[in-house]
This record gives sequence, structure tokens and C-alpha cells, in this order.
Amino acid sequence: MNALPPHEAQNLRPRVDGDWPAMLELWVVAWRATYPEIDFEARRDWLLRHISALEAQGAQTLCLFDSAAALAGFVVINPATGWLDQICVSPGHFGSGAGGRLLAAARGVSPGVIRLDVNADNVRAIRFYERDGFVSVGRGANTLSGRETVMMEWRA
Repeated sequence: MNALPPHEAQNLRPRVDGDWPAMLELWVVAWRATYPEIDFEARRDWLLRHISALEAQGAQTLCLFDSAAALAGFVVINPATGWLDQICVSPGHFGSGAGGRLLAAARGVSPGVIRLDVNADNVRAIRFYERDGFVSVGRGANTLSGRETVMMEWRA
């Protein structure tokens, strides 16, 4: 695990076009670590189109880099709605504080409320959000996989 010291919060910046290859690779590797039975490789184009559409609607994508200037994670959040659509951390940075830094950045973009869906069987992620003050506010289903989801919310 590559730890992210507190001073590295400055390595957070808005996404630029050159970040796409690293973002797509990180997303595939991170989700493969969580759900190895799903072919995330086949969903790269979907993710690119999805994030692009979210950004066209006002969402912001913030990228976090480690001390080696490698992408450690990213978050996609819409400041108008508080909807956090993607938060993704490289498996090499699981447990390093990268997820917490990305959530803090999301709060900077949407300081009043953040809402998100998380797969109901992703216990590690649900615990992460609960530790950070999120509560369950509903249930649903993932539009791609059909998996049951939990809608979670954080309010200032």
C-alpha cells in the first residue's frame, strides 16, 4: 500500500483529458478487485461516455495523485444535486486515506449534502461510508448489473 501523507491533499485536481487512460484503468482494476466475476474491461467505453455526460450536466471530476504522480483515485460529483456518481480508489491505495480525501473533496464541491448508491453486498464500502457519517435512506438496483443497491446520504 502506498500511503498518502496529509500534505499530499494538494495532489488533488480537476480531471484533464490526459487523465482518461489512467482513470479507466484504475476503475477496471479497482472494480475487478471487488467483483472479479464481472467483466469491467468491457465497460470502459460506457464509463467514458457516462462521466462525460455527467460532466456535461455540471458534475465535477477530481483526481487524487500519490507521491509518485500516479493516479490514486478519483471522484465524480454534481455540486447542484450532491449526487456522487463515482468514487474510485486504486487497490494499492485501499486503506491509505485516499477514499477519505476524495470524500472530503466531494464535500468541498457539495458542502450541504451528498447522496450516492452503493451495492448492497459491498460491505466494505458501506462501512466506509457509515464511518464517514453517511446513513441509509433507501434501496434500489444498479442499472447495469441489476444488483441491489443502498442509497446513502450525508448532510452537513
